[in-house]
Amino acid sequence: MSAFTNSKTSGGLTAKLWRGQRMCLIGMNVEDPEPDFVGFSIEVKSPGQMKFQPLRNRLAFSYDKPATEAVSGYRNFPSTDAPFQKFRWTHFPYNPKPGTYTYRITKKHMPADDTLVSGDTVDVEISLESEIYADFLEVGFTRGFASSQAYLDKFGGNTHILPPQGTSGLDFDKSTAPAGVYEWLGFEAYDLLFGILDEVIADKTLLLDVFAYDFDEPEILEKLKAIGGRLRILIDDSGTHKPAQSAPSAAAGILTTAGAAVKRTHFVKLQHNKVLIVKKAGGTPVKVLFGSTNFSFRGIYIQANNTLVLSTPEAASLFSQYFDIAFNSTASFATNPLAGQWHSIAIPDNPPLQLCFSPHTDTELSLRPVAQAIDNAESSVFFAIAFLYQTSGLVRDAVDSLMKRDLFSYGISDRESSLIIDKPDGSQGVVSFAALASNAPPPFKAEWSGGSGINEHNKFVVTDFNLPTAKVFTGSSNLSPAGESGNGDNLICIQDQRVAIVYAIQAVTIFDHLHFRERLKEATALDSTAATDKALTLHKPIAISGEPKAWFDSSYVAKSQAERDRLLFSQ
Repeated sequence: MSAFTNSKTSGGLTAKLWRGQRMCLIGMNVEDPEPDFVGFSIEVKSPGQMKFQPLRNRLAFSYDKPATEAVSGYRNFPSTDAPFQKFRWTHFPYNPKPGTYTYRITKKHMPADDTLVSGDTVDVEISLESEIYADFLEVGFTRGFASSQAYLDKFGGNTHILPPQGTSGLDFDKSTAPAGVYEWLGFEAYDLLFGILDEVIADKTLLLDVFAYDFDEPEILEKLKAIGGRLRILIDDSGTHKPAQSAPSAAAGILTTAGAAVKRTHFVKLQHNKVLIVKKAGGTPVKVLFGSTNFSFRGIYIQANNTLVLSTPEAASLFSQYFDIAFNSTASFATNPLAGQWHSIAIPDNPPLQLCFSPHTDTELSLRPVAQAIDNAESSVFFAIAFLYQTSGLVRDAVDSLMKRDLFSYGISDRESSLIIDKPDGSQGVVSFAALASNAPPPFKAEWSGGSGINEHNKFVVTDFNLPTAKVFTGSSNLSPAGESGNGDNLICIQDQRVAIVYAIQAVTIFDHLHFRERLKEATALDSTAATDKALTLHKPIAISGEPKAWFDSSYVAKSQAERDRLLFSQ
């Protein structure tokens, strides 16, 4: 585990690094904070650099001009002068590159004279490589941050990156969008998806089988056309995908003309898989891409999604069998032996995997292990489940029970509805998507909502990421009985701490992104003067500010979510 975590202690300060995908989560802890403790500065020395550069904060203690002018929404303030008042921080390298990153974390104090003084310091290193298990498993996430201050900073909030509502994405000219915007938004999932398509185009001996649900991305269509007669594709024809004028219907016609073998179908309800299966000449499966990411503008560029690539014939063969059965007929798949069990894959020096395919007649077959993992978790549970608000059955029951437990947990869904939101200590247990609209208080600028439709589309559950018993469940499955009995879907269980760390950090990142919006929504409902003060400045020690509590007090309340958060990521 040394490659995925590293920690160091100096005096009363401990810092622990957790390696994510092109990011690093930094957990920090102070055993007995002094009254004048005002946060942490974080500096980073990236691969190839000689000097440390401070990570930057949007807020400061005070400003040399009116706050509404000084705080523009950019990260104007180096954390050496404006420390982070949080016990963890996630660093997204601006231009991520593989190699060793060294982080310098320093306690900051503010004595009675109102100056800033450095305390204990630690330097900790970690390698932020992109691969998890070479030649076996790759994981990629979409960025999911079209609605964010980061998108505003980088692309000016440009909203002309999606086809106009009511038009087909297949006709949209992506070259009119800002340079690099699609690669930035699609992030690692973009690289994995287009990497496989380019690989098959370049190697004329390779064949490709594709399951597609939502399908309106013109660049994907062009690459599939280039594969031509080496392509078989099964495209969903349910609901809005069925009409002749729909993007999936148009894509089917274009690919048929290009020489591909195309079939339009659905299972009992939906053909909901999003899968690429690469095969050698002669039909031997060698690699498979799958996950929650649809081959669409929203799926890749707007929604929070994940994609996996398994470069192992054992896994690719299972998906290939699934495809062959469905391409012939989806009518009886629910009773097929392939649908009636979990399929185990054990390859030396790689994590054990189990795969399950739906629809199947016994919906608890796939959902029971997920629910049991949540119920039996010892340290933590993270989940991101689209449509959780309308989900019933074992997984939803386990999530509702989780919200009543003292166990540390974070959850994300696309809507609140009837979800249990608060945990026993009053902290928020589930968050849903919300943008900072036109009334966003300074320093935050009004964000683009990302167009109509849901923004959180992941389907994953992570249990005990910090323990050897860690598990990740993910795939295209909505984790509901209705989906498992009616939809063509896939679900994987990965028993591995490395993979669990990566997914846990992704969950933390999304949760913080959304929870921050919930907090601001609450702040804007308060007295305008109080809300502005809280939103615009860092907290000074109570000896100076006169406030009743220090900024860190809530993180030292015994058995609270905040205390568990502080300890979980720093130990």
